[in-house]
Amino acid sequence: MRCMLPETLAETALPAVPLTLEGASVLHQMMRFRRPAWRGLPAAERAVIVEEAARWLDGWEKASEGRQSAAYSLLGHKGDLLLLHFRRDFEELNEAQQMFARLRLSDYLESTTSYLSMVELGLYESSAKVYTDLAAKGIPAHSEEWNREIEAVIGRQRQAMAPRLWPEIPPAKYICFYPMDRRRGESVNWYREPMAERQRMMHEHGMIGRRYAGEVRQIITGSIGFDDWEWGVDLFAEDPLVFKKLIYEMRFDEVSAVYALFGTFFVGVRTRADGLANLLRA
Repeated sequence: MRCMLPETLAETALPAVPLTLEGASVLHQMMRFRRPAWRGLPAAERAVIVEEAARWLDGWEKASEGRQSAAYSLLGHKGDLLLLHFRRDFEELNEAQQMFARLRLSDYLESTTSYLSMVELGLYESSAKVYTDLAAKGIPAHSEEWNREIEAVIGRQRQAMAPRLWPEIPPAKYICFYPMDRRRGESVNWYREPMAERQRMMHEHGMIGRRYAGEVRQIITGSIGFDDWEWGVDLFAEDPLVFKKLIYEMRFDEVSAVYALFGTFFVGVRTRADGLANLLRA
């Protein structure tokens, strides 16, 4: 019969890493249009190339079992085109990248950057509860029994959260994408904070986002081990002003003000297959 662990021992025995659920594999491709070379082509040849690319995009704009692509016209000097791909796994992402590269249009585009990640849902509240419950039962962390219990929790959560793990690309007119990290070193270090503190701060952070739920759709992707930053954030809205308001307000909450580091921001306008010809006018 197991005895109850003292509270302090149970706390120190708890893993620091929260459980996460992973879903769709995501690739952002940012590209610059080689317009001088494009203008050098005969109009008829440009039309054929645009038609081929539009057929490809039209076939992938509609979501099917977590597989979807979308195109955005980027604002500013960071690129002209953003391609966003949602797929079931990295192998399918690679296939999507190769399929686009085989289009003749790709001869007139050059990559400026890209970002690889995976839809991620952090389970701070569930993690704290299940870790504490298992420790109270005297089950050693990372033991076979512990892992079975954790997998059962993850399985239930994965089923309940399936729509969020395999989302459709929102049809909104505007996208805002940026990568981010949690600060470590200097005088503060997110990864040295106790889980309870991280859970509290993330809850407060999330409450701000919920106030904008009717105006903006947010999809968080994890990229630790996949790309140069730790997370990617996609915001989708009909009015781009909401990006500024939401991100500005979040800068004042503790998790962002103290621990957040932000990468390059990309803002684009949705370009559907039937609008591709207008985007690629000579």
